[in-house]
Amino acid sequence: MIPAAFDYVRASSAEEAISLIGQYGDEAKFLAGGHSLIPLMKLRLAQPTVLIDIGRVSDLSYIRDAGEHIAIGALTRHMDVENSSVLREHVPLLAHATSHVGDPQVRHRGTIGGSLAHADPASDLPATTLALGATYVVTGPNGSREVAAADFYQGYLTSTLAADEMLTEIRVPKMKGAGWSFQKFNRRAQDWAIVGVAAWRRGNESGVGLVNMSSVPVLATSVSAALASGASIDDAAAQAADEADPQADLNASVEYRQHLARVLTRRALTDASS
Repeated sequence: MIPAAFDYVRASSAEEAISLIGQYGDEAKFLAGGHSLIPLMKLRLAQPTVLIDIGRVSDLSYIRDAGEHIAIGALTRHMDVENSSVLREHVPLLAHATSHVGDPQVRHRGTIGGSLAHADPASDLPATTLALGATYVVTGPNGSREVAAADFYQGYLTSTLAADEMLTEIRVPKMKGAGWSFQKFNRRAQDWAIVGVAAWRRGNESGVGLVNMSSVPVLATSVSAALASGASIDDAAAQAADEADPQADLNASVEYRQHLARVLTRRALTDASS
């Protein structure tokens, strides 16, 4: 299908992009890699009257060691996240999970900020950054604010981003030697996950994020609480679906998704604990 008619403007800096979104408000959409937005426009599920192209805003493409966390510009391409020596050293779970995003073509064009702002619960990176306890920096005409990943996602394809705001940076705590694993079950290579699990563990501390197990990415707090209280991996993984609300579709029933969440969580925690 052909998208509805729209106007096109190109921003050359983050400041200009925020000024433009402030001018057009909810009539406009940002265009970076375009892998999520363009299909929605072709199906007429999204009909912005203005597209603000931020694909060449270079000041939001970076990966920096910021002490206790790694700062990642929202327009950093997936391929740069995947191959970053800084992330492989300090947050290897995120670098590895990014290697599972789409195919090389998608990873060369898509951006981490676009994936997170799109708020698709079937995407790999929202659940991964959620498990890692990331903080997102959101910027608008009135300045910047920090939003915990756990507070960012509100519903299917819905986040706390206001119409005149832009996700500008992702701050991910260093893993400090924690074990980790990313498990993804899909029908074919490069498909969306039927269920995915991003997990890390360091002693009694852990984080487990679930992909495609609700209308939002899920933080499996029951699993972490069980591990912290001394439960075995098997017993903790049995609670993987406690915070989830999976939906049935052509790929899986609710019960099958719950089963997969428990199995993949057990595998991920076993890897992270070895």
